[in-house]
Amino acid sequence: MKIGELSERTGASVRSLRYYERQGLLAPMRQDNGYREYSILALDQVQTIRFYLDLGFSTEQISGFLNCVLKNKEAFCEEVLPIYEQKLKEIDEQITLLNQIRGNLKDRITSIQLERNQVQEEKI
Repeated sequence: MKIGELSERTGASVRSLRYYERQGLLAPMRQDNGYREYSILALDQVQTIRFYLDLGFSTEQISGFLNCVLKNKEAFCEEVLPIYEQKLKEIDEQITLLNQIRGNLKDRITSIQLERNQVQEEKI
C-alpha cells in the first residue's frame, strides 16, 4: 500500500509516517519511481508505534524494543520493563514538581487576595 493509504488506515499523518521512517521505526520498500510501498504488516507496526507514543515514550526508546514487541508479547521482551520503570520514575518526578508549582501558585493567590483585602479595608 502507498503512504496515503497507510495514513488513512492508521490515522497517522503522512508526515508522521515519514518521521517514523527517518527514525528507523518503519522501513517501506521503494518502487522504481521512488514511491514508498508498505506491507500489510505496517498497519500493526504503526498502531504499535502510536500506542507507545501515547504512553509518552520517545521514538528513540520505542526503537529499542519495537522489533521484539512486534514478534512477541511485552512480557518476553527484556528491554521493555526497564524502560517502563524509567518512564514511571520520570512521571513521578514530574508530578512532584507540578505539585510544588501548584502549592507555590496557591500561596501566591492567597497572598494577593490577602493584600487586596487589606487595601480595601484600609480604604473603608
